[in-house]
Amino acid sequence: MLIASMNQAAFPNILVVMTQPDVEKQVTTEKQSIVRISDQSDQTIGYNFLAVNELLPDLQFNGVQTLTEQQVAVLNEALVAAGFTGDLVADETPHIVVGYVQECDVHPDSDHMHVTQTQIAPDQTVQIVCGAANIAQGQKVIVATVGAVMPEGKIIWPGQLRGVQSDGMICAAREIGVAGAPAKGIMVLPDDWEVGREVTADAVAALLK
Repeated sequence: MLIASMNQAAFPNILVVMTQPDVEKQVTTEKQSIVRISDQSDQTIGYNFLAVNELLPDLQFNGVQTLTEQQVAVLNEALVAAGFTGDLVADETPHIVVGYVQECDVHPDSDHMHVTQTQIAPDQTVQIVCGAANIAQGQKVIVATVGAVMPEGKIIWPGQLRGVQSDGMICAAREIGVAGAPAKGIMVLPDDWEVGREVTADAVAALLK
């Protein structure tokens, strides 16, 4: 997993790269304008590239950056040159996609949540806990997969809800940035939308007109 972002106004020319969820106690190591962030067991959480304009001069805008394999290769070369391990892996796959709810069961420790088995690609099904009242088996839905960055900046990581593993989020239209969409309930998509297809706010907004 690789999530990269920039905030030129606050931190000019700094690329922030995350590979794992943040932790409270961090260890930082700086070498040659690169800061490695790790946990206390020495597992890499991410890197800050403090002079990324020297490595990737085309990164000039704010927000989440979708790095190509070639760009990630440049970052890995810089990591190795600085004495770190070049362990970044490019991720160009979409993270807001069409999902299909194959199974939907009552959560064992909740009176309103459900545990779903949701297909997010032709060859991939994940378990997602959903609290929406209108979730049901057989629906096509919007899924924010692990690694998604939501419009408000929230990152979707693997986790647990009331003791049950959840690897993604089934979304309402408003949660992916559709202005004026209903605040409650997940968005149910047409049956002919292909599982794994990228979902954009504009495409969903067109459905709601």
